[in-house]
Amino acid sequence: MPTYDYRCENGHTFEEFQSMVDPPLEICPVCGGKAERLISGGSGLIFKGSGFYITDYARKSGGSSSGIKESKTPTVSGDVKSASTKTESKSD
Repeated sequence: MPTYDYRCENGHTFEEFQSMVDPPLEICPVCGGKAERLISGGSGLIFKGSGFYITDYARKSGGSSSGIKESKTPTVSGDVKSASTKTESKSD
């Protein structure tokens, strides 16, 4: 249930913990004046705690546990002769 901010015509501001389907309050609890609900931007999404890791939502069956492919650089041992890459050119 959200907390709504209100302001009355006499300048008092207050918060009210209400259900979303409850009608807005119309009377200030401090002075009895006319109150109106204020528009709020909300609090957004807040992550609290030590953090969230890719392994928190890992797949449980088969395949990679994280869903990310690991790229490993191949190790070459011994004498390596020059490696060349060939590019083919097409002539029309």
